[in-house]
Amino acid sequence: MAKKPRVTEIALKGPATMNIAGEAVPVTIRINPRARRHLIKVEPSTRSVILVTPSKNSVESALEFARLHRGWIAEEVRAVPRGRPFLPGRIIPYLGEPHKIVHLPRARRGVWAEDGEINVSGAEDYVPRRVLDFLKTSARDEFADRAHDHAHTLRVKINRLAVRDTTTRWGSCSCSGTLSFSWRLVLAPYHVLDYVAAHEVAHLRHLDHSDRFWRAVERLTPWADECETWLDKNGAELYCYGREG
Repeated sequence: MAKKPRVTEIALKGPATMNIAGEAVPVTIRINPRARRHLIKVEPSTRSVILVTPSKNSVESALEFARLHRGWIAEEVRAVPRGRPFLPGRIIPYLGEPHKIVHLPRARRGVWAEDGEINVSGAEDYVPRRVLDFLKTSARDEFADRAHDHAHTLRVKINRLAVRDTTTRWGSCSCSGTLSFSWRLVLAPYHVLDYVAAHEVAHLRHLDHSDRFWRAVERLTPWADECETWLDKNGAELYCYGREG
């Protein structure tokens, strides 16, 4: 089997930013030998520019390519929702339903969701971190519940389940049986989270996107197309929550 070309990142000399419409936008250079031309992507989770080029020798021409496309980059950056930090009084989605962050400094229950509110005890300075921890824990619990249920249906085994803050995939499945999911999906409607869990569990049976794989997904979640459409339309917005600026 041929060895897969390695994608690497390199540091730029000087400030690793571009001035886009008066805003200093971070730039990351990725060297991908499989790339046939320069590619530009705006990463919604960080409002940064990712510039892909085939080799180190083509970095300067890639940067010039990006400069020529400042207008397009500016439009893409403007389209990324502004950050929505987890502060008292803010409304955030939780399993697809709007919840208000309420600070209850004298309460002794930690963090809990109830009646359209996410209640947070303790000092106000710790509210953002406690809300984030609550969402990550909730995401792991929800994914564990749905993934193990789907695994039972397909008669497959999950060796490990992890929740991370991924930027390129909502979920993944390794050949060793490890499932990983983005915690941000706990912000999405429950059926979307359930679909992503089913999608990755189906990979435990078919580590590809063959017809057999999609039949397994359809067996677990008949609403897969609806969920894919929701993620295409709303996925980028999930990255703004918990982020400054």
